[in-house]
Amino acid sequence: MRRPQEGTEIDGFTLGACLHKGGFATIWQVTHPLHRTPMVMKVPTILDGDDGPTIVGFEVEQMIMPRLTGPHVPRVMGVGDFADMPYIVTEQIPGGSLLDLFRTAPRPLSEVVEAAARMAQALHDLHKQHVIHLDLKPANVLQRATGEMVLIDFGLSRHDDLPDLLAEEFTIPMGTWPYIAPEQFLRRRDDLRSDIFALGAMVYELATGRQPFGAPEKLRGVRRRLWRDPVPPRALDPAIPEWLQEIILRALEVDPARRFQTAAQMLFDLQRPAQVTLTDRAHKARADGAATVFRRWRKMRRITGFGPPPGMQTQIARAPILLVAVDLSPDMEPLSRYLLGSVKRMLVIEPEARVACVNVIRTARIGIDVTTDDAGNSLHVARLVALKHWAASLELPEGLLTYAILEGPDPGQAIIDYATHTHVDHILMGARGHSQTRRYLGSVSSQVVAEAPCSVSVIRLPARPPEPVGRPVA
Repeated sequence: MRRPQEGTEIDGFTLGACLHKGGFATIWQVTHPLHRTPMVMKVPTILDGDDGPTIVGFEVEQMIMPRLTGPHVPRVMGVGDFADMPYIVTEQIPGGSLLDLFRTAPRPLSEVVEAAARMAQALHDLHKQHVIHLDLKPANVLQRATGEMVLIDFGLSRHDDLPDLLAEEFTIPMGTWPYIAPEQFLRRRDDLRSDIFALGAMVYELATGRQPFGAPEKLRGVRRRLWRDPVPPRALDPAIPEWLQEIILRALEVDPARRFQTAAQMLFDLQRPAQVTLTDRAHKARADGAATVFRRWRKMRRITGFGPPPGMQTQIARAPILLVAVDLSPDMEPLSRYLLGSVKRMLVIEPEARVACVNVIRTARIGIDVTTDDAGNSLHVARLVALKHWAASLELPEGLLTYAILEGPDPGQAIIDYATHTHVDHILMGARGHSQTRRYLGSVSSQVVAEAPCSVSVIRLPARPPEPVGRPVA
């Protein structure tokens, strides 16, 4: 098997300078006469000793990466097998990883939230493609010039539709110790919420300048996070808002069932901090005391797992984001009540769904302010109060019910933009049946159905039975 060096030619690719030399692989700049895109080649470092994990991990990466698409992963240009020289050629993402950003942590709040949201968006896109990364860390996240985060290094990843070669051949937990989830320590490799934990650890580090569980060098140190909680971020920096602490500590819950169930749900909260439901996590001022930690240790020291999660796509499907567009006009009260009943029926089927209730204030196209009533009171506040009153009977658990008042000259487009930005999975909205208003709102519902990035259900009031004609026969 050939070893890479500058000037080597293989399958039309010519190796240039070595850009990086790590313990498991080297990265080379490459050119090809048929490709103008700047490219890099990754070649595993295979020595004469026991290189089993390196070889298997590279095989995994070769299987997974060509199946991935979109702006959040590098585009694959070529793959070579072990018969000659194993390699993966991808587009070159300008700039380095997020390591430099993390080395200067803590960062300002705006930077933390922006980076966290972009990473969550990239992670959700990866999960939708049936892949769990399982080795998220700053070195494995790049950023395009256009802002999208790009995930790299899939050597430890798991594809839901492919054999898990690493689980089949090795029994030791694999990952990067400061970011590895508790269930990974317990040798589970099939839970997308492991990536949520790693993302939470990265956001903690970016906000505080410290890793939540330190940097253990041995598995024994990783095991402690089964019963040890991190110091709350606000105990390190009181300027960190409670809503961000709530998000971080929820992502870092030991039990996967208590975390965000999808990256889209975490992204939703990062984008709407005012609507984050604050629990005891948000107000926590110190790590748990010795007595609490001891009780947790007695419970967790013999644990072997948290129960098998459903398949990856099932996990995403079980925790959808449901957008409900509510018309609060007085003449639409019967339809809004009927829409509420439809939401309740859907929640019986999807009990873990997050419900985003929205109402649209239609503004004038020429910029005239129509967001106050004749008395100068805010329509936004009045609509928000009415929207919360409408949804009060849903009685959803923490964090699963949010409200938004949208504004814009085009109500349909406002709903579509909101659904796109928040990765909504399904939209419910009412359709007016009154002849005088059917034309206006009918165009809105048809626009949403035609252009929304997700499925849409349009709810109509049941038809009334016809009125009897003439006198009843005695």
